[in-house]
Amino acid sequence: MSAVREGLPEGRYGRSADERADRKLKVVGSVLGVGLLAVVGWIGWDYVGGQSVSAEVIKFQIVSDSEVKVHLEVRKDASVTGVCTLDSQDQDHGEVGRADFTFPQKTTRVDEVVTLKTTGRATMVELVGCQEAGTAR
Repeated sequence: MSAVREGLPEGRYGRSADERADRKLKVVGSVLGVGLLAVVGWIGWDYVGGQSVSAEVIKFQIVSDSEVKVHLEVRKDASVTGVCTLDSQDQDHGEVGRADFTFPQKTTRVDEVVTLKTTGRATMVELVGCQEAGTAR
């Protein structure tokens, strides 16, 4: 009785077209994956490491229809003057107040309550962003 072969002897005739295509896909996928990781890393580094001034709204209190007290915690280099922009909105999400606040203190952490004047009753306050004084937005 003779043995029936179902395929070519392995390794005898080189790699198949499927194996070559698989290898190309693996190489292209690896290159794209490394590129994607590099872009994500660069964006993350720019976002976290690129900010010399950052802040956080700790709390806010609506004092009247024309005023909101905002407790800010600002982090910056001691030699930098920081400028933070606050925005307040009414219940219909319309802007009722926006102002820049400057923090010239020679410390790395400033904990301060600022007063934001509004044109109507605010229902929320948002920190738009912070930057060094004199830099363009």
